[in-house]
Amino acid sequence: MNEIETLESLLHTRHSCRAFLDRPVPRAQIERIVRTAGRVPSWCNAQPWNVIVTDAAETEHLRDALKTYMQTNPPAPDLPFPERYTGAHQARRRECGFQLYNAVGIEKGDRAASGAQMMENFNFFGAPHVAIISSGAELGAYGAMDCGGFVAAFTLACEALGIASIPQAAVASYAPLLRSHLGIAEDRMILCAISFGFADTAHPANDFRTNRAELSEILDWRGTQ
Repeated sequence: MNEIETLESLLHTRHSCRAFLDRPVPRAQIERIVRTAGRVPSWCNAQPWNVIVTDAAETEHLRDALKTYMQTNPPAPDLPFPERYTGAHQARRRECGFQLYNAVGIEKGDRAASGAQMMENFNFFGAPHVAIISSGAELGAYGAMDCGGFVAAFTLACEALGIASIPQAAVASYAPLLRSHLGIAEDRMILCAISFGFADTAHPANDFRTNRAELSEILDWRGTQ
């Protein structure tokens, strides 16, 4: 297998894991993942990403803190969430949601069950580790864009080591709690979390795979050839 085939294989097999075993990942492997992800390009080589990774005990503390905080505080993300989803974006979002609900047996219109599934985001889907990704706030959108490359590389490095992962914007919606609980400075913009660990392959939430747009939907050729 050559390099492009290896990359294609990793991209095809990687998926957003929504149920993890409680088995921790060895620290040496976590450090390798972060080191590998840090090889991605960034504007002027600024490398704006900072990564806080929790061990299993601290992950549990963060779960408890989030659950308590959410009871009395509304979401307050550092990076504004999308105003809306329309067209193809909305269709893809709905398809993913329906696939998840079908996999775990949630019937359409069952708001209690869908709400409970949504709350699994803040349980980190049972993962033993969560990485909180932040960027220098002064770098604005371009720092966030660079960190998007880091997040993608992080998930691929996980996949290459047999470790499952899921990037999560939902967790970052409670930025004030993350900032106070983890000691994140005010001059950093909290972008997302990545929950990771070993997949619970027997859990139905891991039984589906999302589709990808056809090349004709994303590639627009210009020129005469």
